[in-house]
Amino acid sequence: MKFGINTYLFSSPFTNESVKFFPKFKEWGFDFVEIAVEEPADINPALVRKALDDNGLECRSVCAATGPGRDLRGNRKEQIVSMDYIKSLIDIAPVLGSSLVAGPIYSAVGRAEFVTAEEHHKQWLTVVKHLKSLCADAEKQNVKLAIEPLNRYETDFINTCDQALSLIKDVDSDALYVHLDSFHMNLEEKDPALAILKAGKKLALLHASGSDRGTPGGDQINWERIFVALDKIDYQGDIVIESFTPDVKVIAKAASIWRKVESSSESIAIDGLKFLRSLNL
Repeated sequence: MKFGINTYLFSSPFTNESVKFFPKFKEWGFDFVEIAVEEPADINPALVRKALDDNGLECRSVCAATGPGRDLRGNRKEQIVSMDYIKSLIDIAPVLGSSLVAGPIYSAVGRAEFVTAEEHHKQWLTVVKHLKSLCADAEKQNVKLAIEPLNRYETDFINTCDQALSLIKDVDSDALYVHLDSFHMNLEEKDPALAILKAGKKLALLHASGSDRGTPGGDQINWERIFVALDKIDYQGDIVIESFTPDVKVIAKAASIWRKVESSSESIAIDGLKFLRSLNL
């Protein structure tokens, strides 16, 4: 099991200049960096890859940023924009050294509304169609896609692991996996450990965040049960610290971070990594 840090904790958007954080990530003991690529045009993937190599780091996952306008179940324009964006991430990932694109790629984050069963079914079929196409592209690049359930305030579409697995079943592609997040599971799952067991071999990535979006381990989540569940499924994937602070304004607003939960981004990274490694013995 390897441990990574999501770049949202320090930078948004991630640009070529953001590689300045890599030496610190290495110094703190991280195995890899999960790069949140908000705008593909903002980075030179080859340059970023060289910076990773120079610092003895990997990029093992690319985090998708599906903000407004990037919506696989939206209007025609939003669907096209979203498809083009995700395809660009599939192309960028191998250059960065990654074989995984993860996140809530099925919808624009923040779209949460009550719809009729008929409308929901229509949206579901639209997303399934697009994911089939994206998975075909991913397979050609030896890249996996992992869909992340979000809490009810950020989406009405996929909130639980069960829903994600249903979507994966309908898409029917070996390239599609589940991406679980401790923060969202804490809100939506009856039992986060059981969700991990249900995901089983389909679990490609776990985001670790405190129940208040702060430091993993300094919160009310039962991390011991989560790691027991990971052990039971013989999880060979990665764990990424994805927490937020008010310092990165764009992400703070999107994630409703209105106060300083921890003393610093650095403390979240260092203390969180130390705690997670202590459970992986």
